Amino acid sequence: MRDIDKVIRALSSPVRREILGLIWDRELPAGEIGAAFSLTKPTISQHLSVLKDAGLVTMTAAGTSRRYRARQEALDGMRAALEGSAKWLPADSTPERTLSESRRGLAVLASVEVPTDQATTFAAFTDPDVYSRWLGVPVTIRDGRFAATMEWGTEVRGTYDVVCPPELIAMRWDFDPENVPVPGGGLVGYLRVRPSPAGGSVVEVHQLAESAAQAEFMEVAWTLVLGRLKTGVLAASDPSATVPPRPRRPRRRDGGGAVA
Repeated sequence: MRDIDKVIRALSSPVRREILGLIWDRELPAGEIGAAFSLTKPTISQHLSVLKDAGLVTMTAAGTSRRYRARQEALDGMRAALEGSAKWLPADSTPERTLSESRRGLAVLASVEVPTDQATTFAAFTDPDVYSRWLGVPVTIRDGRFAATMEWGTEVRGTYDVVCPPELIAMRWDFDPENVPVPGGGLVGYLRVRPSPAGGSVVEVHQLAESAAQAEFMEVAWTLVLGRLKTGVLAASDPSATVPPRPRRPRRRDGGGAVA
């Protein structure tokens, strides 16, 4: 409880929240952090000390320099408790809304930790040879377009709209159980690769969906793909390793639901 109180007190300061945002995904020296604020060095040092005491940042000494980085895992599961109850209430007067159109959808978040580093893991989704080896079926990637036929016959087609190595891929993709999918109805997904504290990397997929049934299907599909990545990426990234393709099989078993 004392640790939670420390975190809450540390986050009560807008300056300390700004500092966390500044070093959320990178390590910076104290001097560079201080340069982003119109505050004295002792004041910045005090803020950094409070954040460190609360376990929200790590500090690395390099000679006379002190470098800081946010501990992202320290806030896992706490955001909902820290957000105000009015955060998701829209303003009373928003006449501009009538000038545009919108629709609501659903999103699925799937993640996995793998033993390969960030660059190697990212390449597992952009190098068709490596991709084919860990997925277990041939994958082609040409001019940003990718295609695969799963071992039960489902055709998958898509486009990498944005590729930012070694971290982010934004994609549109679709599938058809019995034929090549009709273009124009792509599903939007975002794949992010980041380093893990254990030395490997974490892959997160944010998949948009338009219905509860579609979201349920996407959850099954992406956990299957990421499960294959976890078990196969190490061997697939080693050209000398033998990785046999997956044998063909039916899409459904014993009259049950779809397996992909």
